[in-house]
Amino acid sequence: MLPFARVSIIGLGLLGSSIAKAVRAAMPTVRLTGHDANPEHAETARTLKLCDDVTDTAGAAVIDADLVILCVPVGAMGAVAAQIADDLPAEAIVSDVGSSKASVLAALTSALPHHVVIPAHPVAGTERSGPEAGFSTLFQGRWCILTPPEGVDPNKINQLIAFWERLGATVEVMDAAHHDLVLAITSHLPHLIAYTIVGTASDLESVTRSEVIKYSAGGFRDFTRIAASDPTMWRDVFLNNKEAVLEMLQRFSEDLTALQRAIRWGDGDALFDLFSKTRAIRRSIIEEGQDDARPDFGREH
Repeated sequence: MLPFARVSIIGLGLLGSSIAKAVRAAMPTVRLTGHDANPEHAETARTLKLCDDVTDTAGAAVIDADLVILCVPVGAMGAVAAQIADDLPAEAIVSDVGSSKASVLAALTSALPHHVVIPAHPVAGTERSGPEAGFSTLFQGRWCILTPPEGVDPNKINQLIAFWERLGATVEVMDAAHHDLVLAITSHLPHLIAYTIVGTASDLESVTRSEVIKYSAGGFRDFTRIAASDPTMWRDVFLNNKEAVLEMLQRFSEDLTALQRAIRWGDGDALFDLFSKTRAIRRSIIEEGQDDARPDFGREH
């Protein structure tokens, strides 16, 4: 039995289009309705036949939905929820794919106080964006974290778990604030560092832009991939997960100062101990199946 018969996707960028394609592959009888506020994205979605119908308004997309997934920047969640409130069926579940959860939970429950809200975060993505960026296997073997508020019907949570499992994800349920702290160090801080390093390289007066591009080693190249991520999405993530990001940034700053001190004083033992510990983390990530053990991240050259 299918978890949902009618799914509405609001926002047809990388994650929205990937959900649509994954649903098509795993649950072909599900009726998909979509909407995107960007007219060009909406037209591209129609051309690609991502959904059975791509509507002109967000409200029209949710009229008969069992599940509504908001695939919009986290800063826009409250406004989009307000747009669909009057047309949303009473029994529909409203979820999302945002990278911060406490702010999303607050925004959605405020805009939709009489509806079931179960925020979600599929921990998957690429640096690409737009309807053409999506692919059906994006969520396979990846985590999807649900952060339901207290008092939600467990059957509703299990429905959403079953949906994401059909798309190939492994589902974890946790508190929204705890999610935000975990993701601040595993995702948000690395993006902030990547944006900073690439920005610093771009601003260096003693190194030309052409040299930065020409002599990019593997480490810098990987930072540029992360720093090419959608600027609107990441602006909203940092502003909406401010406390957790600042807490992790402070810890990082203290560790960086200790590393500076070790280099300045020639403390090779401290450097070696740190680098050995971080290699163990890398091995653990590979063992968990969260990355490719092949050289150069399995890139084809």
